[in-house]
Amino acid sequence: MTVNAIPNTMSIHALRNGYLRGSFTPSEVVESIIQRASNTKDYHVWITPPSLELIAPYLEKLQHMCMTEYPLWGIPFAIKDNIAVQGWPLTAGCPEFAAVSEQHAIVVERLIAAGAVPVGKTNLDQFATGLVGTRSPYGDTHNALRPELISGGSSSGSAVAVALGQAAFSLGTDTAGSGRIPAALHGLVGYKPAVGAWPSTGLVPACRSIDCITVFAYELEDAVSVDRIVRGPHAEDAFSRSRPVGPSRAPAKWLLPKGELTFYGPFAKEYEAAWHTVKQTLLQSGLYVEEVDISLLQEAATLLYEGPLVAERWADLESFVELHPGALLPVTENILRTGSKEMHTATALFRAQHRLAEIQRITKELLQEAILVLPTCGGTWTREQVQKDPIHTNSQMGLYTNHCNLLDLSALAIPAGEVAENTPFGITLFTLPEQEASMLEAAKMFRQNQARILVAVCGLHMRGMLLEAQMTGLGATFVEEARTAPAYRLYQLNTSPAKPGLVHTLEDGAAIDLELWSIPVTSFGVFTAAIPAPLGIGKILLQDGRVVSGFICEASAIETAVDITHLGGWRKAVSI
Repeated sequence: MTVNAIPNTMSIHALRNGYLRGSFTPSEVVESIIQRASNTKDYHVWITPPSLELIAPYLEKLQHMCMTEYPLWGIPFAIKDNIAVQGWPLTAGCPEFAAVSEQHAIVVERLIAAGAVPVGKTNLDQFATGLVGTRSPYGDTHNALRPELISGGSSSGSAVAVALGQAAFSLGTDTAGSGRIPAALHGLVGYKPAVGAWPSTGLVPACRSIDCITVFAYELEDAVSVDRIVRGPHAEDAFSRSRPVGPSRAPAKWLLPKGELTFYGPFAKEYEAAWHTVKQTLLQSGLYVEEVDISLLQEAATLLYEGPLVAERWADLESFVELHPGALLPVTENILRTGSKEMHTATALFRAQHRLAEIQRITKELLQEAILVLPTCGGTWTREQVQKDPIHTNSQMGLYTNHCNLLDLSALAIPAGEVAENTPFGITLFTLPEQEASMLEAAKMFRQNQARILVAVCGLHMRGMLLEAQMTGLGATFVEEARTAPAYRLYQLNTSPAKPGLVHTLEDGAAIDLELWSIPVTSFGVFTAAIPAPLGIGKILLQDGRVVSGFICEASAIETAVDITHLGGWRKAVSI
């Protein structure tokens, strides 16, 4: 085995293949994880970091398990440190709260029974009261891709552990977005099942009635594999229940928010542009897309942290806070104590619950056979910006996530491009619990539509030309005007209608105007099959050094063609 054989970013499929080929063993993977964790100590990923002493008993168990019989055999996973692992400390991000767990959380127990190997406990916003990853006495967790940016919370360490190749998947939790926002900031999948679908026994609650344990992974298939193993009620868990994912079928409708959305932070414009790209991808995909008012979702989100429902946090942690003055970070204690305000009366609580029930009813009607698509977050912040303004920056991060669990929705955060180098953009798909399988199908469909090829067109497929409708009909979108490198000649071919032929030449070449269009991979085959000879698709060198796919012409066709290179492009030729 060589260290290079172990993937830098891990997946269940890659690790199992490596085990089967004999490229490495679970022990060697764990040794690599321990080293990687040691190399990134200053990222503050772990509260209980990976160590051979902690992990050895689980590696020993693998010796008595047949790999082919256990779907997660030898797969390393990380656990947010508000979820119990037997014999390991549990802190919830608060040193004075720390205690050794007497038994596994139910989800951990199920994963270990399937052969998975727990490797450590990850950092979090204290008592899961944040969406930024900076509210921990164990240090603010750095973004794995750009350390100056926030990692997202509260499941910060869990996402970063996967992003840094220190686990194949990780467990987080989600009350208002903690299992989704860190995924978006690291280009990961964040799967939040229906409330109660996974048992929560062994979890230090934030809001017990709506908390969900979640999973982070690079691959959607890995998140689904974890869900298959841990889903299902447990007799001793009062909040778990049978919530099957439902039939696997594509959604009939894709819902997008009507009107302008709010974006924030140092990349606000870039986030807005990325969201516009997602909208255009869906609108031009051939799917049935409808724009809807989401103001009721935002009203529900307000009920979570600005109404009496916030008292549920205080109900679980009041005694600890009162008995341990000064044990919590000031920002955490201030947030928890909002639940004890006199205004949060029983009467106010019932009023909020009644309004919430009405919003749930309307939302259920809206989402029948449908998927709602929102940005996972409307921006991000630097860690320095959050330190200067911890309340406002944190509240902004939950703008498109806070409503979810209150309305009993399932959610899946998936990557959807980049806003800048090493700065991912993500969207979340929402649906009803009984339609959860359609959410997974929708993610696959979006991924197919999102996979696109940049194509250079220099004639009838350009904007305003005869065949522009062919481009838009295939879901292609205009990207930019461009020019070739000065190594081409342009000809007017002897066809009807007249069309240009771009030919690469080794001498007397010129730069030719063209347009760049983005076309879905799923449409590219249909597009190329419709191109008549002597034209075809080849590689074109652009003036800025990029190489893209584009229209080229067979050299034999120019014998009866007119050389129009001097015009510099087809638009000038048709304007004469």
